[in-house]
Parts: sequence; C-alpha cells; structure tokens
Amino acid sequence: MKTNRCIFSLLIISFVALFAVPSLQSFDTQCIWTGVDKIVAVGDIHGDYDNFTTILKNTGIISSNGHWKAGCTHFVQTGDVLDRGPDARKVLDLIMKLEKEAEKAGGMVHFLIGNHEEMNITGIALDQPGYVTPEQFVSFLPEKYRRRKEQEFIKESEASPSDKEKSLTAYWSRIIREDEQARQIYTENFNKKYGWWILQHNVVIMINDIVFVHGGISIKFSKWKLSGINNRARYELSEIQNARLSNTSLAIDFEIVFQSDGPLWYRELARQDEKYFKTEVDTILENLKARAMVIAHTPKTGIAASVESLSRFDKRLWVIDTGISKAYGGILSALIIKNGEFFVWSENNE
Repeated sequence: MKTNRCIFSLLIISFVALFAVPSLQSFDTQCIWTGVDKIVAVGDIHGDYDNFTTILKNTGIISSNGHWKAGCTHFVQTGDVLDRGPDARKVLDLIMKLEKEAEKAGGMVHFLIGNHEEMNITGIALDQPGYVTPEQFVSFLPEKYRRRKEQEFIKESEASPSDKEKSLTAYWSRIIREDEQARQIYTENFNKKYGWWILQHNVVIMINDIVFVHGGISIKFSKWKLSGINNRARYELSEIQNARLSNTSLAIDFEIVFQSDGPLWYRELARQDEKYFKTEVDTILENLKARAMVIAHTPKTGIAASVESLSRFDKRLWVIDTGISKAYGGILSALIIKNGEFFVWSENNE
C-alpha cells in the first residue's frame, strides 16, 4: 500500500512538473499536503552544517554520502539556516540538492523562511553584531571580489605568517562592520544566488492536520488563509529584494515582514504560561483547522530533547529549536511524526 502511494506521488509530481512554471509574480505555491505517512522536522540550523548532516543521517533522511534515502518521507526545515555559524551556504546547497532528490523519490523537502532569511534578504542582518560571521560573509561574496580584497589585505598586512589566518578573520569582521560597499555587494550577491530561491518557498505550511511555521501563528494571522500569509510575505520580501538590487526607494505597508506578531517573529506560543494561554492556543488551532502546530525560533537550550521537553499545551504545540548550532550549545534533535504519532530523536535518546 505504501509502495502504491509512492508511485502515485511520483505520477502527480511528474504531471505538475510538466505543466507548472514557477513564478514569483504569480505567488502561487502549494502550502497544504495530505496523506503523508511520515514527516521529519528540524529546527534552526544557524550555519552548523556538521550537526545538520548528523541529524539527517541519524533520522534516515540522507545516506552516509549525503544523498536522499527517505523515500516518500516529507522533511521540513523550519528556517533560520543563516547566521551565527560558518556554513550556511553549505546547508542551503545541501537542501537545494535534497529537494530535487526527494522529488524523484516521491518524497518532499519543505524549506520554510525564517526571520534570519528575512534579515539577509533585506540586509539588516549585517547590522546585528555576531549574526553574519566572517565565514558566512565571505562564502556569499563573488569569488573575484573576495580574492581581490584578500590580496589587498595580504599586501598591506604586517602580520607574521603564523598570525595571517587569525588576522584575515579579524579583517573580514571589520569589513562587515565598516565597509558599506562590501556589505552592499554581499547583500546583492546573496539575493542573486540564494534570495531568489528562498522566495520560492513558504513561510507556513500544513501537512495532514499539522501546521509548520518558524515563529508561530498569532490569533491575528490564524484568521488568514495559509496561502494569503505566504503570498503576502513573498510579496513584501520580493519588493525589498528588488529595491536592494536596483538601489531604489521602497514604499509599501508591511503587514508581515518585521512584525512582532507575524509568523517569522512571534514568540508567545513558546513563552506564555500554558495555564493562562490555553484558550488562545485552542482558538488559533481551531481557526487554522489544525490538530497541532510545530514552531522553532525560540530556543529551548540546556535541556535534553524529548517529547516532554519539546511539547506544550497537551502536545498540541511543539517547539523544536533546541540550539542545534554549536553557537547555541549544539543540542541535536528532530521531531518525527509517523502515522500521526509524535516522536523525538536526539543524541540523548537514540
């Protein structure tokens, strides 16, 4: 029966691929799926490629050589691949590869937009100390520009050879803070190579009767259609992206981007007292016609990842940001939903 479902999924995917032409202008991206037997969800990665691949291997998503092996499984990464760690580009490249491999196998990869993706598309991540690391900054620069800047540094540097690597890192840290031209080139190149890909994805999705979103859905946005949330977020971010790339002014009203109660930034579901916030959670899920919601964004660090520690409100809300990146302590975890039942994988309970 599961084999037949995989074959049916492959036929549907092939049919859609023949007739659908992706376009950011149409803002028409599927965001609801049903009949999925297994889902694996992973929270904020923040540039930690090694910990990310360790999770994927241990949960059966990828093989030892980094290829999709999960068949019809739907894999969800809830955003915040970027910032704080060194290898965001490697993580994005892997997710992009796995998207194609999963589709061929009848499965699916869902990459969701997080607030750190928003901040890099808009360029404001560069204004936050410690967000864009020197390694991340360099990885998204045009190669010729990076080499030229480093050659200039080497010629001018008085550092001894043994200190050169450390000094070069310090040099790029200063560039991030002070060099407006380099910052603009970073943002432009990031948007040209990766921002366009990010904007083909969703902010919020529903698989079976479970909602997945980076920050959370507030009462206000629970009254919106999921497609409406995604379309508006993509519109606002693409307008900012176009303004940055064309160096033109921007005049739109932001309904989602930068909003504290918006799906990229909302934290109350992870923070509020369960006793007093239960009615609000019930209303949100009822409005969404959902059984449960999976969020990240607000890290639950310093704990052992388990069903008990990651679930709230009678297992109707799951907070899966456990500080996976070494920048947050490196607590590896994944939420597994199989035939409607919730499980937690972590290094502590494997």
